[in-house]
Amino acid sequence: MGCFNSKPNDAGAIRRRPGSIGEVAVFIPGLRVPENLELPQPLGDGLPTRRLTERLTGLRSRIVVMAIHEALSVMRPRKRTFTQHGGSTSADLLQVLEDYLPVLLGLVKEGSDLEDKMQFSWMNQEDDAEETALPSAWYEVLSVLHMMAMLRLSQANSLLLPKTSLDGYHAKVSEENKRASVEIFLKASGYLECAIQHVLPRISPENRKGLPVDLAEGVLKAICMQALGQAIDVQLGLAIDSPKATLAVKRRLACEMVKCWKQAHEIMEDLPLIDGWGEKHKLFVKWKYIEAKAAAYYYHGLILDEGNTEKSHRTAVAALQSAEEFLRESKAVCEAFHAASPVSRSPPVCGSMKYLHEKIQKDSSCKVRINKDLYNNDSIQEAVPALPDFAVALKPEEYRLPLTDATNDSRDQ
Repeated sequence: MGCFNSKPNDAGAIRRRPGSIGEVAVFIPGLRVPENLELPQPLGDGLPTRRLTERLTGLRSRIVVMAIHEALSVMRPRKRTFTQHGGSTSADLLQVLEDYLPVLLGLVKEGSDLEDKMQFSWMNQEDDAEETALPSAWYEVLSVLHMMAMLRLSQANSLLLPKTSLDGYHAKVSEENKRASVEIFLKASGYLECAIQHVLPRISPENRKGLPVDLAEGVLKAICMQALGQAIDVQLGLAIDSPKATLAVKRRLACEMVKCWKQAHEIMEDLPLIDGWGEKHKLFVKWKYIEAKAAAYYYHGLILDEGNTEKSHRTAVAALQSAEEFLRESKAVCEAFHAASPVSRSPPVCGSMKYLHEKIQKDSSCKVRINKDLYNNDSIQEAVPALPDFAVALKPEEYRLPLTDATNDSRDQ
């Protein structure tokens, strides 16, 4: 796993927020980090309880140190070495978290009286409170699943940042990295779906009131839809690169992407997120939602233009002009997102949007010229067509909470 040494001021650096986070293809709203666990004495007299708590505190101590380093690497842009799946220390941290969960779930297994005996504390990123401590093992499970999802998004971000090719001229994202990122997005959304469906309902109403906004059900749902939306965006880019993909396939993917980002946007607009990570998160979702609408209206317009009627041509022009307007608006929101604190940089445009940035304005102008005799502002505005309503085909990868660790029980029987 490697060795890590945390510095005394590391925790403070995480709380202060970074000034810059470098290039962003996938937004991660910071990384919540656990605080050291302080056990009440005595916690229990039995040998099983002592063994359980010893193993739990040992694993959690490793997580604390590794999480601080990973949080700092996410917030302090620098050159890092990544594996095929986007990991550096994140892959090691994910493995420790996976090892920790079955031990942690031993606190809530049937017959255990330890569920509310430990105070678990985590640093927040989007909440106004710097940290949240609750006497709930289910709060700890929720925090772990949230961290696992954020680590996956961080891996996807590193995979989707364009790398300079061997010839040294063109920065691009390889097809292998694109396909790997889709799998990672589905894992991230699977962790969040599990948290929403199987963990949040088990937290007592009193403790749920004390949850930070980072772990609010709305935020978890929004990030889940964000992950699905970005996975579909990658799929659309792959379809654009494929000569076999039809306009209908591309339109469907773009419309599915709109549906995901719309849900995320509507949720985020109603949440009390503070300046900094929270405000930047809102801008990212708004940017991607508008960008998705530009793609959807573009492909919808191209398909409508294949019709032979005056109405189809008129609505095609309206759709393409809407695409152009949404693209222009998305560029402005993109600039606002990157300028918002913590400042970020936009990587070279690639994937689906590289193609669409080049084609939308060109095709819109071309269709307007061809149909100039049909065009006037009022009629075009009235004729803007609704997008088709497609169900989202992509689903989160199912994640099930592991069985409780039976190692200690078997030793004591």
